[in-house]
Amino acid sequence: MSKRQASEALDELLDIASPSSKRSRMGDFDSPLANSHDEAQSLEQDGERRNGDAEDANSDEFDDEEDDASPMVAPQRQKGPADGYDDLYLDTIDRNVLDFDFEKLCSVSLSNINVYACLVCGKYFQGRGVKSHAYFHSLDEDHHVFINLETQKVYVLPDGYEVKSKSLDDIKYVSDPRYTKNEVIQLDRRANHVSWTLDGKQYTPGFVGINNIKENDYLNVVVQALSHVSPLRNYLLLEDFSKKSEIVKRCSILFRKIWNPRAFKSHVSPHELLQEIALLSNKRFTLTNQSDPVEFLSWFLNNLHLGLGGSKTKPGSSMIQRTFQGKLKVESQAITARADAGDRLRFEEAGEVKVDIVRFLFLTLDLPSAPLFQDELEKNIIPQVPLSTILSKYDGKRAQEHHAQRKRYRLLHPLPPYLMFHVKRFSQNKFVAERNPTIVTFDARNLDISPYVEPNPNEWPVGEPIWYDLVANVVHESVRKKEDVADSGEEKKTWKAQIKDKATGEWVVCQDLFVDKVQSELLYLGETYLQIWERRKVPAKGKGKA
Repeated sequence: MSKRQASEALDELLDIASPSSKRSRMGDFDSPLANSHDEAQSLEQDGERRNGDAEDANSDEFDDEEDDASPMVAPQRQKGPADGYDDLYLDTIDRNVLDFDFEKLCSVSLSNINVYACLVCGKYFQGRGVKSHAYFHSLDEDHHVFINLETQKVYVLPDGYEVKSKSLDDIKYVSDPRYTKNEVIQLDRRANHVSWTLDGKQYTPGFVGINNIKENDYLNVVVQALSHVSPLRNYLLLEDFSKKSEIVKRCSILFRKIWNPRAFKSHVSPHELLQEIALLSNKRFTLTNQSDPVEFLSWFLNNLHLGLGGSKTKPGSSMIQRTFQGKLKVESQAITARADAGDRLRFEEAGEVKVDIVRFLFLTLDLPSAPLFQDELEKNIIPQVPLSTILSKYDGKRAQEHHAQRKRYRLLHPLPPYLMFHVKRFSQNKFVAERNPTIVTFDARNLDISPYVEPNPNEWPVGEPIWYDLVANVVHESVRKKEDVADSGEEKKTWKAQIKDKATGEWVVCQDLFVDKVQSELLYLGETYLQIWERRKVPAKGKGKA
């Protein structure tokens, strides 16, 4: 088939110039992101073309190359949403993925400065400028709503304007719970006060599980116990610690989340506090290695005391000391090598007695030695001892041997509002570490401390009881380690806290994420390791001080 001939020869069209390329004009559109510099440049070029300043097609092509080579200018940030679009992107927020318990570090740069949380996926990013990680995340993932974890302000990116919607108040409250004085007063008075999580699970504020990330249950029980010491709890819930040390700020926000009545989930994570503790203790206490709760408690209280501005020499200079610190009289006498001395621990009248007044945060109680042999029926019987028996260490009469000296101890007035007892169960020598399984029996109410206190009529009437009631009881449990499927036979330590609900008078056991009620008559059945007792408030009757 022959080809159709062209109507005009191509040679005749060589002298005809090609049409000039058309250029887009952005100035015709009223956009808030338009750049004024680009508009002026476009109008100037259009005016030149209207005046006939287009000589040939090559000049237009040269102008196009210059426009393509010009650098991109960042768009202007909006000061507010466009009219009628106040709730734009708010429907993309997913509250189920939000978790503000983790340390506030950017997931890209690992920086803790100016950190934002994406309310769509829950990840942390730094900054909101045009070159920030949060800005790029909003462009890459099409996530647009971010909250500043320091100021609790919510922004839409990449537009950059702040969102002021009441629908976001619940997220701001979960991120940083705040309480009024009246709300704190009602914490121990509102019986049967329950709340609900996002998935409809019921929980009681103050009695929530704490996540055991790996081996940090030693910290969980200490935090659970301290969060129910009313003066310390109220202080950490109400005061502003923005100018205090980092460990105080992180402890405060953890306590506020434990008592949060509008939480999204029924447990909290101590990750943020643990990271600061590991850093401050030079990795002595971490989330990967099991530690002793009493050793951690001693370190933790002393660092909180210093973080609150407390003095190392002036007593009562912080809320920690005003809550737990008491005075103890220690009498010591050197043990001489006398053959006629019938009792090494009997104080000699002629000997020199040294008296020291020391301060304490908790008292150590020694258990009697466990029986070495089995009973008549060839069964191991777990020994028991009353709490009053091991408290007799502080009656000022019974002496103990310590570094070639005999010592006697006696408590002094004024007694602290809270007494902490450490039941010493573990001992270690060069060869083996031993655990004393002796059960300590006690009544959760009506512990009389007056027999162990030096009489002082100016402080308290002589012979009148001084009642203390149990607030928290930390219990040790031994469980067998399992390697894969086989039982290795070794034991590891686990801890749980038994806490009193002052509003109802009931007891609650908290072991990591497990929270349940327990009868008060069964509290002493476990291996008690740490106890916190609250002094009962008695109205003054004109004699002594209440």
